[in-house]
Amino acid sequence: MEMNKDLSVVRVVRQGIQQRTMNDLHEKRQTILPDQLIDPSNRHLNYLRVSITDRCNLNCTYCLPFSRQTKQSHHEILRYEEILRLIRIFSSLGISKIRVTGGEPLVRKGVFRFLSQINKIKGIDELTMTTNGLLLFDNLSKVKAAGIKRLNISLDSLHPDNFHNITGHDGFHRVWRGILAAEKMGFHPIKINVVALRGVNDHELADMAKLSLSHGFHIRFIEYMPIGDSALELAKPLFTQEIKKQITYLGELFPVQRRKMDGPARRFQFKNAKGEIGFISPMSHHFCHMCNRLRLTASGFLRTCLLSEHQTDLKTPLRSGFSDQQISNLIIDAIRLKPASHHLTNKHPDLLSSRMSSIGG
Repeated sequence: MEMNKDLSVVRVVRQGIQQRTMNDLHEKRQTILPDQLIDPSNRHLNYLRVSITDRCNLNCTYCLPFSRQTKQSHHEILRYEEILRLIRIFSSLGISKIRVTGGEPLVRKGVFRFLSQINKIKGIDELTMTTNGLLLFDNLSKVKAAGIKRLNISLDSLHPDNFHNITGHDGFHRVWRGILAAEKMGFHPIKINVVALRGVNDHELADMAKLSLSHGFHIRFIEYMPIGDSALELAKPLFTQEIKKQITYLGELFPVQRRKMDGPARRFQFKNAKGEIGFISPMSHHFCHMCNRLRLTASGFLRTCLLSEHQTDLKTPLRSGFSDQQISNLIIDAIRLKPASHHLTNKHPDLLSSRMSSIGG
């Protein structure tokens, strides 16, 4: 009896502490209405990247070195119903665009039903997916039936041998077959993400850009960001200005007008080209001032900045019985701490220990 009495006292004390904590947060919190998810830098946040797994079937040198691969346990990863609940909460706060990522999202069982359920959530106007393309060809019909119309596909080389060197997998032909099949099936746009790496694939960048002349692909060149314990060591990074110079022999690049839901890519097009060229320049041309995104990791942490170690645990409150309103409050408080910019280019940059595969890119 005494033990039960003691436990009851502990529960009451814990509830009191939790209530006082929530009250304190409420007093400090600014009122944020739907469609007005504004951070301290006056950025309108309407885009959530959702990682559903840290597992990947490639081992890219700049992301997930095979020799150092660690996997989170099944219990650590959010269940689909938990992710869907969080997306509904984010939607109620004004998030209207969702990108599903990994790891590699197509390796997780049940992903197609999950995607179709996201499409049913009120307020979500755009649903896209990022994939390495290795499993794409065999699953294109399921992806399309789930409501995905736009694809981002990571492809850092057009040469099978170099693809193998970068990814640790002999899978170029499977990926390319999937890309062509997706184009034929009507997915648009198909964005091909190319991480530009000096001494690795810099000799292929012009060939990549040339794809936009004959295909409706959006080729996006991304500056390498030193994130996590990568096996890749670059003496000198390859920046956008140099990439532009390497592809100018193909013709003049004309700016493309930005659209409401565009990401950080600066968009261009060659004359009479079917597709586009995009440059994502986090190192040489900060776009932090226009960042409109948040990230939910597979393990249930909210990251308001890709290039910051700060993150907010949503999984524990979710599994501890917090209401939707309480979780909304945690999200709002996290957004109030979203940094104005990253510090990777500082003289003494912040060191990022998290692997890209665990963050969701």
